Amino acid sequence: MDFHLIIQSAWEGYDKSKTIKSIDDISAMVSTNHVYRITFDDDDMVIAKLSFFGKFEHFKEDHRIIQALSNNLLYPFENLLSKSLLKNNRVYIYRYKQGKDDAWVVFYNPTRMMERLPRRLDDDMIKKLGNQLGKFHKACSRVKNVLPKSSKTLRTDIYDLQRQLEKDERKFGTRMQADLLKYHCEQFLKNRSRYNMSSFEIIPVFIDWNIGNFSVTPELELYSRWDYDWFRMSYRLLDFYFFSRVVSDAGDRTVFSYVIGPMMEDRFITFLKEYHKVNPITADEIRFLKEAYRFFILNYVIKDGQYFFSGQYAKKLQAEAFETYLPSVDRDFDAEKIIKALGLE
Repeated sequence: MDFHLIIQSAWEGYDKSKTIKSIDDISAMVSTNHVYRITFDDDDMVIAKLSFFGKFEHFKEDHRIIQALSNNLLYPFENLLSKSLLKNNRVYIYRYKQGKDDAWVVFYNPTRMMERLPRRLDDDMIKKLGNQLGKFHKACSRVKNVLPKSSKTLRTDIYDLQRQLEKDERKFGTRMQADLLKYHCEQFLKNRSRYNMSSFEIIPVFIDWNIGNFSVTPELELYSRWDYDWFRMSYRLLDFYFFSRVVSDAGDRTVFSYVIGPMMEDRFITFLKEYHKVNPITADEIRFLKEAYRFFILNYVIKDGQYFFSGQYAKKLQAEAFETYLPSVDRDFDAEKIIKALGLE
């Protein structure tokens, strides 16, 4: 696919009266998604995101939910989210479809940025971040009833992985590896009912919180958030694993892995204590953290990894999923340690 040509066509479908001067690829090169800075003859600028991973219907659905969320969030989060460009009062999404090629483009206003968090946080930063996420999740909860409906659930994604395993388990590796995936799918579905999940609130979650995806004020309040690759309507717990990585002792790393260890660190418990003060967590939600992590590995690393991550990362992370991540789920996570530290029952 000629991505520049697709971007050009997408913009012409939006506003052909404005002429593009340059299209610069500013992608992080970690995923298969492409992000471009578009500069026009009059020096105006927009950001374009081109994606061909997943389903077009989900891409469109997610961006419409995010747009409604960004419009309805109240102070102090009213300007937190990057806003998509609208046409006829709807998010403008261009679909390129030719033969087997299928790609989608959405345009954003450039995001204002303040400060990035340092690679390794100190205790005060961790506490402030816990407080801020607690407040942000509460703000998302208040507007959840006015957002468009979402068709994706954790269960439908795991069912999809099970169907793919039944159809052709060889594409996931050896027979032993396929059996391991089947076991973890079954464990996830079984444990959904154990933890009273029907009582968990469903809110907008962005999941992929790493220090390259958001900025903060000098007072460490959330200022801006971009990159919506893993957005979904689901349980707030799905955001917690990535925050455990942000606050971890190792800190942010250029070469990354998705080990479960950060969720057992005292630094993450410090984060959760501050979160809990402004947005209380239940013991069953803490117990479900293990399942949220299991889901993340099964869905985003195994099921969609080869489509989402660039080749070298996909291969590395999927090998680590079989060797390290999945075997660690039931072995290395101790919910009761966190529950006790938070004073829950």
